[in-house]
Amino acid sequence: MALSPLSTSSTVPLSCGLQIPICGLGTSHDGGFSYDAIVYALTECGVRHLDTAKRYGCEEELGKAIEESGLARSDLWLTDKLWLEDHGYKAAKKACLDSCSKMGVKYFDLYLMHWPGSQKPGCSNREMRAETWRALEELHEEGVCRAIGVSNFMVHHLEQLKEDCSVIPHVNQVEYHPFQQHSHLMEYCQQEGIVFEGYSPLAKGQVLNNPTVLHIAAKHRRTPAQICIRWSIQNGVVTIPKSTKKERIQENFNVFDFQLEDEDMAMLRGLHDGRHVTWDPTNVE
Repeated sequence: MALSPLSTSSTVPLSCGLQIPICGLGTSHDGGFSYDAIVYALTECGVRHLDTAKRYGCEEELGKAIEESGLARSDLWLTDKLWLEDHGYKAAKKACLDSCSKMGVKYFDLYLMHWPGSQKPGCSNREMRAETWRALEELHEEGVCRAIGVSNFMVHHLEQLKEDCSVIPHVNQVEYHPFQQHSHLMEYCQQEGIVFEGYSPLAKGQVLNNPTVLHIAAKHRRTPAQICIRWSIQNGVVTIPKSTKKERIQENFNVFDFQLEDEDMAMLRGLHDGRHVTWDPTNVE
């Protein structure tokens, strides 16, 4: 699915009726958060979609940065994620409410199960996913989570959840870049009405020196990062590049005033080699 024309306010419809901004700013653990960069992104770059997780350890600081930006809560799209140590019905509900409290918000626009595996003894991953998802379904009904979804789920995980639960995830967020395109998973999500969201669009920098990417960047007088982000959103994928540098954030969001041609898209599609630069959930039962 190609979306055109695109702008900083472009959104993708979710099955629950909401519209998720097609481009957002990700955060991460291990130095993947900068307070000043978040404020800059919100006040100077027009960013309105922020993605975080309990595991990243920056919920409280992110909430303060949002407050400093002066933006109304209703103008932002906030995604948070439930870490696997909080799987289970009661633990999941408590973890979500605790995350809201840390960020100083009353609700999340999107709340995701971060990983399909579980650390709970005496219970299969499938059973634990179903129990955890039941909590997210209730949080959705209560309005604490306006939309709910999963992250790093493969087709077999989604199929099981579909059999075990009543609400199909609104979003599946997975690693997505020219080297890892998840074509089968993307087709399945489209078929089931699950919005496909991609993280690590630059493959942790591995795409930036690729000759094909460099060639297309030179052709359009853009940076390699801009080419990869544009390719992702032009494929209709909700895309969340991460950076803690103000100039990089500006660069990463300056991708709405040009368009890749069909031959560019095809060349980038041809770069798929199946590599993962982050976690590989393929063999999680």
